[in-house]
Amino acid sequence: MSTLLVKTLRDDPADAEVPSHRLMVRAGYIRRAAPGVYSWLPLGYLVYRNVERVIREEMNAAGCQEVHFPALLPREPYEVTGRWTEYGDQLFRLKDRKGSDYLLGPTHEEMFTLMVKDLCSSYKDLPLSIYQIQTKYRDEARPRAGLLRCREFVMKDSYSFDIDDAGLERSYENHRNAYIRTFDRLGLEYVIVSAMSGAMGGSRSEEFLCPVPVGEDTFVRSPGGYAANVEAVRTPVPAAIPYEDAPAAHVENTPDTPTIDSLVTFANAKFPRRDSEWTAADTLKNVVLMVTNADGTREPLVIGLPGDREVDMKRLEAQLEPATVEVFGEADFAANPALVKGYIGPQALGAESVTGIRYLVDPRVVDGTRWLTGANQPGRHVFELTCGRDFTPDGTMEAADIRDGDPAPDGSGPLSLQRGVEIGHIFQLGRKYAEALGLSVLDENGKRVTVTMGSYGIGVSRAVAAIAESSHDGAGLCWPREIAPADIHLVATGKDDAVFAAAASLAADLVSAGMRVLFDDRRRISPGVKLNDAELIGVPTIVVVGRGLATGTVEVTDRASGARTDVELTGAVEHLSAVCGRPVAIL
Repeated sequence: MSTLLVKTLRDDPADAEVPSHRLMVRAGYIRRAAPGVYSWLPLGYLVYRNVERVIREEMNAAGCQEVHFPALLPREPYEVTGRWTEYGDQLFRLKDRKGSDYLLGPTHEEMFTLMVKDLCSSYKDLPLSIYQIQTKYRDEARPRAGLLRCREFVMKDSYSFDIDDAGLERSYENHRNAYIRTFDRLGLEYVIVSAMSGAMGGSRSEEFLCPVPVGEDTFVRSPGGYAANVEAVRTPVPAAIPYEDAPAAHVENTPDTPTIDSLVTFANAKFPRRDSEWTAADTLKNVVLMVTNADGTREPLVIGLPGDREVDMKRLEAQLEPATVEVFGEADFAANPALVKGYIGPQALGAESVTGIRYLVDPRVVDGTRWLTGANQPGRHVFELTCGRDFTPDGTMEAADIRDGDPAPDGSGPLSLQRGVEIGHIFQLGRKYAEALGLSVLDENGKRVTVTMGSYGIGVSRAVAAIAESSHDGAGLCWPREIAPADIHLVATGKDDAVFAAAASLAADLVSAGMRVLFDDRRRISPGVKLNDAELIGVPTIVVVGRGLATGTVEVTDRASGARTDVELTGAVEHLSAVCGRPVAIL
């Protein structure tokens, strides 16, 4: 450590929001180069390379072959698939000196597809799975949380190519099992959840999420084993209700009811129901949004949902992707005078209405349900408006928030919400990119068939942050041994030359025995500072050579548990070899 490029910090960096960011900067693992762009220092790069090594070993063991594409990519393939436009502002676009368009790759489906198209022509060339570990670029509007949300980041992306859907299923399961082995080796807690495929399309889709409180993804679990990202949750649809005997709808003045709660209170006081009280869940909230399609066109959209729910924008955007959604502004209301702000009701909505504005409702809004909602007149609401009788929506939309206690779609019990970081995503792309780019081969009968694809990603740099996020305590980082920058953090304390000589000799013996050693040989540094640095840096085993040397012992501390043991110096190498297990080699 007397020559290592590392500088630990006592204080948290001002821009750090989450523990992994704070601790990796303080421990001297990374440094910020620009918003969402980080440099790796030696200790951090050792951890990164170890994560990369584990991923590479498991990909190779699963029969995948490694390739490497450029990060600077031509526009044309992305134009063919439509993603030059669909990626919108997230894409880094640039021109060369001749005026040709290029991009910094956010993902490489097009390039993988074109490589296989160039080299494979027969069913005999398949199945094939290829992968790369490559830097990606996305122009995040608000990069944050250190390595968890960056503009430049490293991903392992792999793709399978099969002659038919049965082959795709086998390739998918092969990758799924490889991911389980990978994350087990990385020491990461993870949950496999059903997910959306997003802009890349496809059918079956699962995410590997690391449960941490600072995670940007919300997922649900049930006691019976159901697990899904909230964007992928499907609301159980209630049965339709007969409405032949339902009360007739009636419009009433409802002054001074600016909120759902005030409206419900007013309704129960002035227009009580015979069968039950009005509640927020009986009101139909109609939320107006402006959708911008991939081609740049804009159109209003109204979402109808029970008044005790809110629109979850992430869920909504996942259903509409690649279109984007924004709040309906004052200028938008001015351009659509048939929408009475604050009193919008379904009678003025839908393809068959005078406005022609698309009207989609929550799946709970089924035929026969009765609602208290806007009457499309200032200061007035309509009571007992019945779906199927008084209005017909254009369809349904999964946009309402998911809550603790909601029923699981498969009937396996109530849902509980948790936060997590996405560390892996696997999905069956199908033939979307193969069709767009003309990837086909001859089958056994000499017939040309379109290849079917699977896509599988792991965030390599994000995995480092996720491990740090889930493996730390109040003193610092606690790396799992497989990916730690060293096996042993050896600390020489005090001023006695004999202590430093004994520590140096022990360090050499440990290295000879196959262990990776970080040796704190710094002079004129207090024992307290050295021990604080050791806890902050987070190597799994800390060995202190100091006062115990007088009685022939060294102190061995397990970083994760804090357990301390005095070990005879003469047997220290053997003891530590047993603690470390099989030495890990750096590629």
